Amino acid sequence: MRIKEHLTGIPVCRIMQLQENHIPIQNIPETEGKGRKDMKLGFIGLGIMGRPMAKNLLKAGVEVVCADLNKEAVADVVANGGVEASYAEIGEQCEVIITMVPSGPIVQSILFDEGGVASTIKEGALVCDMSSVTPVESQTCYKKLKEKGVGFVDAPVSGGEPGAVNGTLAIMCGGDKEDFDRMQPYFDILGNSALLIGPSGSGSTAKLANQMIVNNTIAVVSEAFVFATKAGADPEKVYQAIRGGLAGSAVMDAKIPMIIDRNFKPGGPIRINHKDIKNCVNSAHAIDVPIPYTAQLYEIMQTLKIHGHMNDDHGGIVQYFEKLADVEVKRPE
Repeated sequence: MRIKEHLTGIPVCRIMQLQENHIPIQNIPETEGKGRKDMKLGFIGLGIMGRPMAKNLLKAGVEVVCADLNKEAVADVVANGGVEASYAEIGEQCEVIITMVPSGPIVQSILFDEGGVASTIKEGALVCDMSSVTPVESQTCYKKLKEKGVGFVDAPVSGGEPGAVNGTLAIMCGGDKEDFDRMQPYFDILGNSALLIGPSGSGSTAKLANQMIVNNTIAVVSEAFVFATKAGADPEKVYQAIRGGLAGSAVMDAKIPMIIDRNFKPGGPIRINHKDIKNCVNSAHAIDVPIPYTAQLYEIMQTLKIHGHMNDDHGGIVQYFEKLADVEVKRPE
């Protein structure tokens, strides 16, 4: 809570009070909410993460103009107060534009292809990419938009679908401080912490480090629970026994209950994490950093891809180890 107050200058209790009284946050005076203007915000990408993020902005009183290839997702956001528009219309109408899409090439296509956002965007506008991409891809967007007098912040997130729904995402940012400051009121709506790490690409670098830690942790937790289950122990009781010790983690608390329930409905699908881990390997190799654990994890995900698990939650990584040991981690029958 203290972090949010430090970043925005708006006490969290003030934000909550405004929301409870149904007062749009964009109507906070300029002295109270730095950079806040009564403006349209473009939001492109209404997937597992983007849809609830856009809806949280609408709930907070932000006027959202949205686009996505999934028309059912667009219809849902429109039903909650959003307005549908093309990429070019968003570029023309909006001073702040958020992208939340699966990959760097898609971000660049949305921004720079014919009929894209950059074809109509005005000088002084700001683009914030909250997708998980490589640092080089973020830096490319930053440079191209700077040539047009447009700001760019890379601001990937951690917290998965629950964090997107609850507005509790951790937001890691790269770019210029004045652009980060302009985004702070929106970050306050979408997350419970936001930090400017450094220049363009720094947020994407932090996100890749985050993905290394999260996915490798899921893998080693999976391996350990496959071992415990094969040895005859009740995996739920093993979890309860060790979660309060040094082995305990937010990852274990999030994934083991899902695994023992055989619930692989995606909050963070393996296909997205597979892409992120590939980006980790390629980015690390480009700067001569060996990452042997993460490289092995990529091969594990490749195996899961071959066996049709790309749309499972990344807790489904356990299925790789289960196949090796011929056992399932689940409650005893």
